Amino acid sequence: MTALKSTAFNFPGQKSVYHGKVRDVYNINDEQLVMVVTDRISAFDVILPKGIPFKGQVLNQIATKFLDATADLVPNWKTGAPDPNVTVGHFAEPFKVEMVIRGYLTGHAWREYRDGKRQLCGVPMPEGMREHDRFPEPLITPTTKAEFGHDEDISRDEIIAQGLVTEEDYKVLEDYTLRLFERGTSMAADMGLILVDTKYEFGKKDGRIILIDEIHTPDSSRYFYAEGYEERQERGEQQKQLSKEFVRQWLISNGFQGLEGQAMPEMPDDFVHEVSERYIELFEKITGEAFVRSDTSAIELRIENNVKQSLGM
Repeated sequence: MTALKSTAFNFPGQKSVYHGKVRDVYNINDEQLVMVVTDRISAFDVILPKGIPFKGQVLNQIATKFLDATADLVPNWKTGAPDPNVTVGHFAEPFKVEMVIRGYLTGHAWREYRDGKRQLCGVPMPEGMREHDRFPEPLITPTTKAEFGHDEDISRDEIIAQGLVTEEDYKVLEDYTLRLFERGTSMAADMGLILVDTKYEFGKKDGRIILIDEIHTPDSSRYFYAEGYEERQERGEQQKQLSKEFVRQWLISNGFQGLEGQAMPEMPDDFVHEVSERYIELFEKITGEAFVRSDTSAIELRIENNVKQSLGM
């Protein structure tokens, strides 16, 4: 099994390329984007030294499934998926905010709540809640989209006051976010899962707002298993999660949390294989479909040929 750790394609018409923690995004003439989902994996804002075979395929194919399944609700950037690791679509000018939506008091929201705060991004949170309790209604808690460093919480009023998004456009972003989360929640329930929280990114193309980037993957979303949720809450136990949290826990148990002076532990091959199998399990649990492993023997050449063919090159 070969892991795709990096790419350095040079497609005809290519103007630039952005290398993120996981995705390499190629700009074709400011008209199309080619998003290559690599097998890189990050935790604590650090890219781990080894790639995880099939992780990129898992994330890309989950995202394309949900983009297709929500296209009747919200227009999106996708025009095709010519390769298991690639999505191709419209170039759009991204908004400088991420629309985070939370159905449950979990993660960052819980940590703020535990510390005594009863507002998150200007949105009130009810008194008397416990970790992982369901909110009466989903909360939209946006963040800035930082080019460097960490994203920061920001309120609706601050976004509009700073001119990051117009009030008219922000109303559309809110409406689209709620629609997408409702559809994602329903699809998760069909699979015996709870969509706990997620984030959406939007951009503008020809004056129209469209959904961009990934959607409802385990890297951008948190899922609980629905079976036993109520019982675990009653007993005050942690919820059973479907996410990459197990990777973070392995790093913590090996003395690494991304803090200064900490050394990244060596990832043994059997752990890499275990992570790969867990991502495949995530795919099958979220989609309800059997995962078909792609041929990775010449993965860069495969991707290059498939992309060029899709772009008519």
